[in-house]
Amino acid sequence: MAISLHATNDKLRNDIVPINKKFPLKELIKACREYPRSKNSKRITFEYVMLKGVNDTAQDARKLVKLISGIPAKINLIPFNPWPNSPYECSSKEDIKKFSDIIKNAGYASPVRKTRGQDIMAACGQLKSSSIKIRKSELRANG
Repeated sequence: MAISLHATNDKLRNDIVPINKKFPLKELIKACREYPRSKNSKRITFEYVMLKGVNDTAQDARKLVKLISGIPAKINLIPFNPWPNSPYECSSKEDIKKFSDIIKNAGYASPVRKTRGQDIMAACGQLKSSSIKIRKSELRANG
């Protein structure tokens, strides 16, 4: 099982992973703690996109380790792949390495994904249209 985590608190995760508003971290982590007890389950993979100055500090890494403590897991660190007008930037290689080292020292595997497909906006976490979405209500108002 893979879970898009990306943050260690509900305020930030609400922005990055909007479904968090429906299933907040407390509920998610409780379910993750119960999952290894179910039949044929293995460790959980937590996906964590690295956002410069948003979720990539040593303190964030320590909070992540504390949050998932006791859960058989690995953490995939994903360098953010920006798109035009993105509000985020990718963490530096040095910051990703420091983050990864903290997680590894806590006993969790934390591979860093290699980025591919950036040139055609098809890299992991980058599948986004460059078009602007217009809401139905806006179309009716302007129609």
